[in-house]
Amino acid sequence: MSEESSKWFKIAIEASRRYGGKIMVLPKVPVRSLQDFSIWYTPGVAAVSKEINANIDKSFEYTWRWNAIAVLTDGSRVLGLGNVGPEAAMPVMEGKSLLFKYLGGVDAVPLPIRVKTQEDIVNVAKAIEPAFGGINLEDIESPKCFYVLDKLREELKIAVWHDDQQGTAGAILAGLINAFKVVGKKLENSTIALIGAGASNIAAARILIKYGVKPGNIILVDSKGILHPEREDMDKLMLTNPWKYELAIKTNAERRKGGIKEALVGVDAVIAASVQGPGVIKKEWIRAMNKDPIIFALANPIPEIWPWEAKEAGAKVVATGRSDFPNQVNNSLVFPGVFRGALDARVRTITDEMVIAAAQEIANFVGDQLSENKILPTMEEWDFYPRVAAAVAVKAAEQGVARRSLTWKDEYNMAKEIIANARLMIETLYGKGLIRDLLSDLV
Repeated sequence: MSEESSKWFKIAIEASRRYGGKIMVLPKVPVRSLQDFSIWYTPGVAAVSKEINANIDKSFEYTWRWNAIAVLTDGSRVLGLGNVGPEAAMPVMEGKSLLFKYLGGVDAVPLPIRVKTQEDIVNVAKAIEPAFGGINLEDIESPKCFYVLDKLREELKIAVWHDDQQGTAGAILAGLINAFKVVGKKLENSTIALIGAGASNIAAARILIKYGVKPGNIILVDSKGILHPEREDMDKLMLTNPWKYELAIKTNAERRKGGIKEALVGVDAVIAASVQGPGVIKKEWIRAMNKDPIIFALANPIPEIWPWEAKEAGAKVVATGRSDFPNQVNNSLVFPGVFRGALDARVRTITDEMVIAAAQEIANFVGDQLSENKILPTMEEWDFYPRVAAAVAVKAAEQGVARRSLTWKDEYNMAKEIIANARLMIETLYGKGLIRDLLSDLV
């Protein structure tokens, strides 16, 4: 553990003790006298229930459902910690809920659950569907996460998203779109090696293929080596991980074999989402890639290769998962805007095309700032979130999965106001001392 990481660990523990968690629930309606309860509760509330009973979709108009999601996890793969269980997952789900509110204006409820099987997760999600406009699946181990997402997208009529899959894949795609502009190549004609075949890279491969990258030009590497149809564990994979099996069949057209070293020969880009480095990717392997290679080394907190080492080896564009290096590829660039747009359009599902639309909007936002050290915006440039929301809402309407059709301009303006109000609310509470500063002696 680095000295810097150790410092933040100690501060986080003490800050969590002092605050007793990161989020709370506040009323959004005025309570001026007891008479107001006749509106918000009995007897007035009975009329609202009758309206919703007659038309369930009115629950998106008359209740918080239009803006509420569950952050649902079984705690089976939390950050880099592994299966820590639902209670230990709660701090992470709270943090995610905080980001949802501050960056997307979304009311997110952390919901770690104690379950045994993937079917249990599906059943819980189906049971809570009436309370929410969306469900953000979080920190669920692979391959269980693929089954849960696919099943819920099929069976639920609200936005369902797995951030470790779609969020990370969307951020990767946004970064690649701009990285390939920097090196003067076309992403659709490129060759890409994906190091690691867990949730994020399997989802990234699927999104890249949907975007237009030729499946045969993608090479996937897991802990046992390059995926190819003749690998001895294919029969087992077909039963235990059909998502990885499908990619093993359709990718790697040249039937390349070996490990990471062999996967990097003559490719344009490498997306590593595997184990912590450094040394997972070696400098001499980068030298064997095509001219002006693109390196995304996304393991946290230590990337598979240090950025300066990748540059020394000839890499033109280097990205990591860290905010203290240029070009942070992180799903926090994606999920706030996606859910803002999905909730405002009251979507029945989140499609791959909506993820691609979000990635393209994120990439476009960089504009004339684009350079080898600036391929993505940062969370501080928050105006791109309502733009992502608008792109998602428009795409949802085009695909016929929106309950409410919105123009790009209308959704952009609405999303910007909702997000600005959420940020103002938090800043006002802090300014009034209602959110107290308990950190000044720690940081």
